[in-house]
Amino acid sequence: MKDRFLVSGGARLQGAVKVSGAKNSVLKLMAAALLAEGTTTLTNCPEILDVPLMGDVLRGLGCEVTIDGSTVTITTPAELDSDADFDAVRQFRASICVLGPLTSRCGRAVVALPGGDAIGSRPLDMHQSGLEKLGATTRISHGAVVVEADQLRGADISLDFPSVGATENILTAAVLAEGTTKLHNAAREPEIDDLCNMLIAMGARIQGGGTSTLIIEGVDRLHPTDYAVVGDRIVAGTWAYAAAMTQGDVTVGGIAPRHLHLALEKLKVAGADIETYENGFRVRMDRRPDAVDYQTLPFPGFPTDLQPMAIGIATIANGMSVITENVFESRFKFVYELQRLGANATVEGHHVVVHGIEQLSSTEVWSSDIRAGAGLVLAALVSDGETTIHDVYHIDRGYPHFVEKLQSLGADIRRVTE
Repeated sequence: MKDRFLVSGGARLQGAVKVSGAKNSVLKLMAAALLAEGTTTLTNCPEILDVPLMGDVLRGLGCEVTIDGSTVTITTPAELDSDADFDAVRQFRASICVLGPLTSRCGRAVVALPGGDAIGSRPLDMHQSGLEKLGATTRISHGAVVVEADQLRGADISLDFPSVGATENILTAAVLAEGTTKLHNAAREPEIDDLCNMLIAMGARIQGGGTSTLIIEGVDRLHPTDYAVVGDRIVAGTWAYAAAMTQGDVTVGGIAPRHLHLALEKLKVAGADIETYENGFRVRMDRRPDAVDYQTLPFPGFPTDLQPMAIGIATIANGMSVITENVFESRFKFVYELQRLGANATVEGHHVVVHGIEQLSSTEVWSSDIRAGAGLVLAALVSDGETTIHDVYHIDRGYPHFVEKLQSLGADIRRVTE
């Protein structure tokens, strides 16, 4: 079925919304369940398309996976299949996170080079280099990355860039390696800290979660656990920017505000009133936002996954904004769809220069990835008529109950299925 969204602009979003677990965490935690024989239960999981896709990957490796709403139960056998199914893996990028656990548990991993969002190249060089320093051999063969290791041993590893995926795979390989691993320039995203916390709950010895240096002392074995997924900061940020763009008043729960510190600070500069709580925040805006410049960087910088929302608010801001993308080189496809909505936005290298206008104009647009799709919905909310958004399966991969939650806040949006 090919779904599309019909969005009529003009509504002021008001009310409260709660975010569930992070897409960028739950898939990695599901993969981490491969590290221990027995049954691991994850709660607060987002009800998105990528969760059953990861379930299919794990089933192909020999696990039993049950998904019941926001609870995912994974039973991992004593012996795993080390070859990840090509058809399951190629559908989404996060499937590469089984590489570290399989290498650690099986001494061998064959994972097809994955597909996913068209936002730029994400090579596996640092994944391979890190695993090789732990004692593995790696190669690309017949469209898959092949890793083999008789015995992983701790090592001193420095990443050229704080890659989230490389950090995850090195971390999950090192927890069962012999000796101590020091991982320098590690990614600091809250989802990495979440993975560290789950691994510690499974019996791993890890120091430095949330910092740029991780120290991992290998253990002989891990045990299954019950664990609640951290709240989704990107979904929460989307609701925050939706509130500001529509001059609304929205309270967002289920998220630690410190995980969105810079994104919320940018909204303050734009003119929003922000209140933060222990497990949420409130965004109020009563006028047209002011123009603000953004540049995406690894955490704690401004998230690349919120870049479409930054461009979106810039299109209707008072003044000129410059948005700089420093993480993915092909994330500006979204801009050309905004131009169809009347946005005065120009791509210049890895910058977008936006001159804000009072209101966008409705038309048909197409999603190219998860966050671009959500950004187009936000743009449609501040357009002058009904906008049709195609390829919304992208949005379903990252935003649980997106239409229903927007409707609860007063948005005029509906899903049409062909």
